[in-house]
Amino acid sequence: MSAARVYEERLQPEEFARLEARARAELAGPEGEEIRQQIAWFQRRYATPLERLAYIRRKCAEIATSAPASDPRALEPALDAAGE
Repeated sequence: MSAARVYEERLQPEEFARLEARARAELAGPEGEEIRQQIAWFQRRYATPLERLAYIRRKCAEIATSAPASDPRALEPALDAAGE
């Protein structure tokens, strides 16, 4: 399977939930617990996928407009926040 296909393929909600649960289970120790707490807060604050996507788009736009055009690394924090 090509990398592009992996990103373009739609997952059924059950499959997404299974993969998300597996990823959360792999987080270990205090750092993992902190990450799980942050994810839980984010999902409560932005309850729907559309709200989450809108948040990420706003943040990417903020960073892109405030960063020097000559520094492509300026978008890295926004990409990290988006889970890239």
